[in-house]
Amino acid sequence: MRIADRTLCRENCAFSFKEKIEICRQLEKLKVDVIELPAIDNPKTDILFVRTASSFAGASVLSVCVGMSSESFDHAVQAISAAKHPRLRVEVPVSPVGMEYGAHKKPPKMIEWVAATVAKAKAACSDVELCAVDATRAEPAFLTAILTAAVEAGATAVTVCDSTGEKMPDEFAAFVKGVMDTVTVPVGVSCDDKNAMAAAAAILAVRIGADTVKTAVEGACVSLEDFCGIIRNCGNHYGFTAGLQLTEYHRILRQISRVVAGKGIDRGASVNIASSAESGFTLDARDDKNAVAAAVAKLGYDLSEEDVEAVYNEFVRVAAKKTVGAKELEAIVSGVAMQVPPTYTLVSYMVNSSGGNALAASAQIVLDKKGEQLQGISMGDGPIDAAFVALEQIMGCHFELDDFQIQAVTEGKEAMGSALVKLRAEGKLYAGTGISTDIIGASIRAYLSAVNKIVFEQTV
Repeated sequence: MRIADRTLCRENCAFSFKEKIEICRQLEKLKVDVIELPAIDNPKTDILFVRTASSFAGASVLSVCVGMSSESFDHAVQAISAAKHPRLRVEVPVSPVGMEYGAHKKPPKMIEWVAATVAKAKAACSDVELCAVDATRAEPAFLTAILTAAVEAGATAVTVCDSTGEKMPDEFAAFVKGVMDTVTVPVGVSCDDKNAMAAAAAILAVRIGADTVKTAVEGACVSLEDFCGIIRNCGNHYGFTAGLQLTEYHRILRQISRVVAGKGIDRGASVNIASSAESGFTLDARDDKNAVAAAVAKLGYDLSEEDVEAVYNEFVRVAAKKTVGAKELEAIVSGVAMQVPPTYTLVSYMVNSSGGNALAASAQIVLDKKGEQLQGISMGDGPIDAAFVALEQIMGCHFELDDFQIQAVTEGKEAMGSALVKLRAEGKLYAGTGISTDIIGASIRAYLSAVNKIVFEQTV
């Protein structure tokens, strides 16, 4: 069977650019057959993401939804043009209620639209999939007609979905068998897990001949982790298999889950500190990059070479002042891995706190921007306010500070501080994190992390 993963299509889950890249990289490492991506929402960033993913997704098919408008269709074609194995995906509601209220089309018009859209997609890409979103609620005759129209227009695969999760597994398998008898292309399945039966329904559909199963990490459809377990534990006995990297799936999926669930430093909880002895290791300034990389892997992270280098550089800075245990290393990974290329980097800073009512706090900051050193000097209501104003002075623009949080990550005299800064630019929210043994330094680094994301998206 083939696995098409929909983790990046998860609704109401705004991943950062680098988080999407990290998820995509891990799915490729797991060797899923298809990585599904949603319709292009923000052309500037979404098209860049798909093209970036295309550069390393060598084996997996990259599937982009074409949406319902001609504009989103054109953006999907533009985005997928660089992929080694591109696919355009046409997703449509096919139940009477779904067509009426979701697509505002009557059945005859929907068939016409699907046929025209699939034909248009086929002209732009050799691999085209029709996904019947709520197929189990469609009128049988209409479902047959729209799937037939799609195949005749050039669709190379169709997927039928039990979007409500209402059918029992054996009923869904019988439903899929009926679909397979009416079309001449591979049939995939997608099942909602509302009643905890999605994996069972999907595997029964596979046993009667379904070609592809749609999965997700912590999504509404079949759990990728559960399905990997079923394939490994039952595949030999029942005669089904997949091309997944099953020997490493626990570690890879744990890494994806960490990104999807936003794990790492819990910004809202009280500080929970583990000693270095409990963590199982300590590192100091004498440890090299290989030792740091091994410790990062022990924590469960699977980072790219670029991110390992960034983590090691930050480790060297922190290790010059104190030993580094698991909690410190977790904080470093959270602060510097999975970030966009920095436009601004911190060279130095000097911040003076206010002395009573007579003197205001002041900050002098030096940043590097592509080899040029820029300096800002400012005063403010407090040391952190002065630092932020100095940063704005250097950049020549003001960003709305949406949220600012600081907390200790570790305990003791030389405790590491963590800062979270959320900036709003053009109505969009950008978050940055920073760590340091100096909480003001952590705040400056968090601010720069958020600004670098803004600048990156505005210049791509």
